[in-house]
Amino acid sequence: MRYKLAALCLLGALPLGGVALAHHGWGSYDAARKLTLSSTVQSVEWQNPHVQIVVDDRGKSWDAVLAPPFRMSARGLSEDMLKPGTSITVEGYPSTRVENEMRAERITAGGKTFELR
Repeated sequence: MRYKLAALCLLGALPLGGVALAHHGWGSYDAARKLTLSSTVQSVEWQNPHVQIVVDDRGKSWDAVLAPPFRMSARGLSEDMLKPGTSITVEGYPSTRVENEMRAERITAGGKTFELR
């Protein structure tokens, strides 16, 4: 009986392991190098696990990883506020692994600053 229970628990936990592996940590971003980019939004992906925007800075496209959609909404930042062409300022840290990717800590849109973490 114990073996059956242990096997059922293990089988139930396997799908959760995949979810945990799909999410990344923040250790691959250089918190010692703060970036501030002021630009217009080129594109937006408003989806889990994190909202992502692309902005252009001096001829380079930057992928900015923002907070999850539920956190953005809870802090008053809606998808409509980040449409392509919207002027924004995004502050965060560059990736140590992916060129031109940053983890955003805060974003200013529509004259209002939103803390993302």
